Amino acid sequence: MPIHCQANLRSLTADEFDALDYRVMGHAYASQNDLGRLCDECAYEADMKARLLADGFKSVQIQVPLTVTHGDFSKTYRPDLIADDALYELKADANLAREHEAQLYNYMFLLGIQRGKLLNFCAPKVQGKLLATSLTQQERRRFVEVGDHWSELSPACGALRRTMLALLQDWGAFLEAGLYQEALIHFLGGLSNIERRVNLQRNGLDLGTQRMLVHANGVAFRLTAVTEGQEHVEAHLRRLLALTKLNAIQWTNLNHAQVEFRTILKAGE
Repeated sequence: MPIHCQANLRSLTADEFDALDYRVMGHAYASQNDLGRLCDECAYEADMKARLLADGFKSVQIQVPLTVTHGDFSKTYRPDLIADDALYELKADANLAREHEAQLYNYMFLLGIQRGKLLNFCAPKVQGKLLATSLTQQERRRFVEVGDHWSELSPACGALRRTMLALLQDWGAFLEAGLYQEALIHFLGGLSNIERRVNLQRNGLDLGTQRMLVHANGVAFRLTAVTEGQEHVEAHLRRLLALTKLNAIQWTNLNHAQVEFRTILKAGE
């Protein structure tokens, strides 16, 4: 299996999660009352673990290794808190944000569970946000490939596309874009092999350099996870390309269960 976790979670029903969560939230409020709002996340994790075990929870684990593999690529995440099959991600920020939700969804998809909750201890009162999904691991592997505007400019471009499809077949869609990108970089030879500082110029004016991932001679690649407004992203990629001496950008976009491959060529190419 490409996903390994020492905590073998069972997917809880809504009622089962709510019953556990009622107890967890009581301890979260008590933890904030005793520790205040200014501690680092690790302090709340340790305190919550002690409180939940004292309350009779059978299994409470913090920073549980969750490893994703494909071939010789490996990345390990560490979800904050798992209490009797209930997954929690703890934060100590001014407010919960979309990136926090994306992180928790990523863990839920990898673990094959339908529910998880964010807890933020830095707010005046502990913030809790329940996230739920109906997507199964099987459904996440049923993705659609769109490549009407793709050109295989070199063998490396073909390898890029085949690797992306292999990752989706192995892991499924909907995971964080950064995970797929790290794997692509690995299989394309590593960051030291493809990361370049590309010179930028506008009408002869030197604008410095831009970090870009260049996988083939004169061709860079960009991976995004945009679900709307793709035309605006493409327009800005074209502007960026025009500032460089590159010939093209191979753009891969993860749009929910659809993976979109598009070749952006410099004007006149």
